[in-house]
Amino acid sequence: MKESLVTLAIHTFEKAQILKTILESEGIEVCIHNVNQIQPVISAGVRVRIKESDLPHALRIIEDTKWLNGNSENKFPENEAKQILIPTDFSDDSVNACETGIHYAHRTGAEEVMFLHVYFNAYLPPSFPFVSEILIDKEEEKNTSLHSIHSQAVEQMEKWCASIEQKMTSGALPRVKYDYTLLEGLPEEEIRLYAREYRPSLIVMGTRGSKQKDLDLTGSVTGEIIELTNIPLLVVPAHAPFNRLHDMKQLAFALSFTQRDLIAFDKFASLFKAYSHIKIQLFNISTSKNEWNEIRLGGFHAYLKKQYPDLTFDYTVLDDGDLLEAIDRFVKRRQIDMIACSTYRRSVIRRIFYPSIARRMLFHNNTPLLVIPI
Repeated sequence: MKESLVTLAIHTFEKAQILKTILESEGIEVCIHNVNQIQPVISAGVRVRIKESDLPHALRIIEDTKWLNGNSENKFPENEAKQILIPTDFSDDSVNACETGIHYAHRTGAEEVMFLHVYFNAYLPPSFPFVSEILIDKEEEKNTSLHSIHSQAVEQMEKWCASIEQKMTSGALPRVKYDYTLLEGLPEEEIRLYAREYRPSLIVMGTRGSKQKDLDLTGSVTGEIIELTNIPLLVVPAHAPFNRLHDMKQLAFALSFTQRDLIAFDKFASLFKAYSHIKIQLFNISTSKNEWNEIRLGGFHAYLKKQYPDLTFDYTVLDDGDLLEAIDRFVKRRQIDMIACSTYRRSVIRRIFYPSIARRMLFHNNTPLLVIPI
């Protein structure tokens, strides 16, 4: 049977040709796909494809030639201001996520922690079709209602900050600089827009809201943020066993065997360089019977071990069968404290009908999840 090809990298036509030349000089057969035959020099998204059995060798060549180091656009900015954004709905589970974020901020030397609360106003204007007769139609009553909603949000936030301050004073939480922001609107949209302006290095959110239902407010909002944001997101489940990431011993990093994995791990290493004691378990996110899973994992393991000599790595091939069940068994067997994975933005239709692995894992277990958008 003819051996199948895998995509090693996606580059512009020029860079794809350079990489092809380097690999072929080492005896690796290379094909490039998606080339614009009319104007190849301006093509983007050219796939560099090789045999699956050549993947470990190709990864070593890339590492030795420092190919990735020349691609500065994929590097996580080292000099970016370290600011942590913590959206909250003031629930008990938001407190757990908040404390995790504060511990992380203190450990990594973040400059500021920003608490964000988005309150929703259910008022619809009288001009909205078919509702003018059933909604508040008096301007004075409307303004009073809006003022009441805002005042309640301010009061809740002040109580929230007072509780945080008390814990810092007593030593229950480390002292960090913090501030807060209140916004009106839809939580997922306002969080996304504010994060784009504030530019935090990490967002920390919980997965349960005040009303614990099948998919409650904060949980569903967190799922939307996973799909929409381009900023790393740390998700802290309702029943996470700890709120100090320093207590972690085992972190599992999901691999799909694409160049995005290498970029995502580079971002992870920048975010968690203060936690170098953690043992990292690499695992595959495809459970189809594929003899190359172990070869791929071995290749990534060898590459990352050379690239990050201060970190400790191992790898595990997931059991065949349902992916989430296989992850559950893996997490329990290896006593995994947190899972990290990459994700990328997709169209609305694809998000609805083909939810990402990250979002599926979000509602499936109680293990903290680090999502790194690429």
